[in-house]
Amino acid sequence: MDMKKRIHLELRNRTPSDVRELVLDNCRSYEGKIEGLTAEFVNLEFLSLINVGLISVCNLPKLGKLKKLELSDNRISGGLDVLAEKLPNLTHLNLSGNKLKDISTLEPLQKQLTLKSLDLFNCEVTNLNDYRESVFKLLPQLTYLDGYDIEDREASDSDGEVDGDGVDDDEDEEGEEEEDEDGEEDDFDEEEDEEDEEEVEGEEDEDEVSGEDEEEDFGQDGEVDDEDEDEDEDDDEAETGKGEKRKRDPEDEDDDDDDEDDD
Repeated sequence: MDMKKRIHLELRNRTPSDVRELVLDNCRSYEGKIEGLTAEFVNLEFLSLINVGLISVCNLPKLGKLKKLELSDNRISGGLDVLAEKLPNLTHLNLSGNKLKDISTLEPLQKQLTLKSLDLFNCEVTNLNDYRESVFKLLPQLTYLDGYDIEDREASDSDGEVDGDGVDDDEDEEGEEEEDEDGEEDDFDEEEDEEDEEEVEGEEDEDEVSGEDEEEDFGQDGEVDDEDEDEDEDDDEAETGKGEKRKRDPEDEDDDDDDEDDD
């Protein structure tokens, strides 16, 4: 499939201004040049042209928002000066598997001040002595060359993402802050719950103690009541005895009178 037709299919009833990513890998270029891609793709940020038979990028339209350009496995041998002119915000450039032989072919990239990552895997230039040192010296704006920085530290995944500059990081930081706040609130709530439980347990203990006190009071009152009842019974018996004595006194007097009469 030729590149022009492929672009038409990739639009899928969208207008070029709606497209942010465009992948045209393995289609056929026109005489080794870009065809069908226009400056109407004003919001395009990612463009992939892997293995499309490119010899030159001279037909590349001006794409002011493009950040990442994939040109690996083509036949490009030079003419990189057009990139700084047409792609003023380019940060990632992959030229792996192309026909770049000399460090001098990379000199036009000195004008590409926004460039942070450059890949030249499987290019003949990588076989030169002091290749990495020479490229970092020629292009001091670079952070990563072939996936590693000047200290041979590997690039993180986020460094290779087009949309990973700023927006996602800020959102992640905000999400972490919210999680931290939520965690602090949860801890605070847990502490409050523990305090409430301790208060409830304290109240229950107080209730148990007061209940025991009431039982003791009740027991003492019961004993006192029993003693009172015993005293009442003794009093009743004493009164009964007195009544009986009173009843016997008149009889005794009559007996005494009879005795006197007999005499």
